[in-house]
Amino acid sequence: MTAEIIDGRAVAQQVREEVAKGVAELVAAGGTAPGLATVLIGDDPASEVYVRSKRRACVAAGMVDLHRHLPGDVPQHEAAALLDELAADPAVSGILLQLPTPGHLDAEALLTRIPAEKDVDGLTTANAGLLAQGRPGLRPCTPSGVIELLDRHGVPLSGAHAVVIGRSVLVGKPMAQLLLERNATVTICHSRTRDLAAECRRADVLVVAAGIPSLVGADAVKPGATVIDVGIHRGEHGLTGDVQYDAVAEVAGTITPVPGGVGPMTIAMLLANTLTAARVQQSTGRR
Repeated sequence: MTAEIIDGRAVAQQVREEVAKGVAELVAAGGTAPGLATVLIGDDPASEVYVRSKRRACVAAGMVDLHRHLPGDVPQHEAAALLDELAADPAVSGILLQLPTPGHLDAEALLTRIPAEKDVDGLTTANAGLLAQGRPGLRPCTPSGVIELLDRHGVPLSGAHAVVIGRSVLVGKPMAQLLLERNATVTICHSRTRDLAAECRRADVLVVAAGIPSLVGADAVKPGATVIDVGIHRGEHGLTGDVQYDAVAEVAGTITPVPGGVGPMTIAMLLANTLTAARVQQSTGRR
């Protein structure tokens, strides 16, 4: 058996095109183009690359780029004041604080300055609470991107047994909650899980977000299962994931590659969240 590959780049492009169409329709109906405020603190090279990608995608979708860059030694109160300013600005539909922030800053406290309706990364405590309660809100981009991949590939979730490896607040926990919303039976595995391979072999859908290169091998995968690899690592042989791709692809029914699987979906879902935020704000007057 050779697994069918889920092409994340192709799906992400579809989502981006749909968002661009939605932005054009919003403007044509008398609304204003969504404004995305990316906030970068300091000069971390990796963060600069990520933010540039987000800004380019924002402009390509017809949105307004409202990027702000603060020096790496900015005091907490000044960073908080900028977020408060953006929160009150009606031109700003969404705010994204690029993480990690410099070590002297309290990132959690800064995130609390972002209103739930403008939290397009879906990382604030308010949106986490809405997700936990099954209420509408802006969802974290990477887990919602995984759901989008599964949906567009026709992977059934209702009644399926889903196993999520990883319990981070960025991916693992919200991923499990989104799968629960879709009526999957969900098991969360982590560093203290006994016999990880045995737990994984029970999965119809296996989402690996452990941050450990090549953690999951073919012996941990049920034949025909769908395997989603969220991990990404740069090594001497290029980019790899948390899954031993070549071996697992011989057992799984469907698999995401690294690169080109989950990664492209993160920015696509950021754009989708920003459009959703703009629509809600403009329909309710909360701008």
